Amino acid sequence: MNCPCCSGKAYEECCKPYHTGEKHTPTAEALMRSRFSAFAIPNGEYLMETTLPGKRKYHNKQDLQEWGEINKWTKLEIIQTPALNHVEFKAYYTDEDGYPQIHHEFSVFQKMHERWYYVSGEFLD
Repeated sequence: MNCPCCSGKAYEECCKPYHTGEKHTPTAEALMRSRFSAFAIPNGEYLMETTLPGKRKYHNKQDLQEWGEINKWTKLEIIQTPALNHVEFKAYYTDEDGYPQIHHEFSVFQKMHERWYYVSGEFLD
């Protein structure tokens, strides 16, 4: 199976080792890709685990899981990584009503104890 993150690699060689905890993502972009794949699969637990611990209170594992389940995630486009801990991306998906959508976000990540975490995101037009 091709990895949902659109890397061109097989899932087993790309995001799966991150999802299973076998490896940690080496960069903020790799974390962004693995989180997109976690929405596509879906894997709400991984999405919570890769959110900065101090920010987890603003998220809900079940909501993240359901957001992945009700939408069909079709493509991830990395627009830019202007800094080590920033990623601008577009996530393409089809919503539960069958309408194509684009989620355009500028995300901030933080490395803590040799692991990358999602901190926050700003939605863009």
